[in-house]
Amino acid sequence: MSDFRDVTARHRYEQGFADADGTLRCVWADYATRGAARAILHVEAEPELRGTGASGQFMQSLADHARREGTRLIPICGYAVAWFKRHPDQADVLAEPPPL
Repeated sequence: MSDFRDVTARHRYEQGFADADGTLRCVWADYATRGAARAILHVEAEPELRGTGASGQFMQSLADHARREGTRLIPICGYAVAWFKRHPDQADVLAEPPPL
């Protein structure tokens, strides 16, 4: 796994993971800034990483990053909403309660 990064010029969080062949692949989340918060619009993993748990690890890295930086998140993407519902212990980084 490589470093989690905030690519502000692209409004995107990214994290690299090695696939089964050892090739570095990426999971990313596009975001929009809403005041002091960031709305997570779309989370996607390269096809080779799907089903490997990389997206879940990425979401944990995203929550940890938000906590360190004091950033609040607004999950819009269905995957991000579902991940936060499955991990209520990470809700301290949310700007709003997750949708029901």
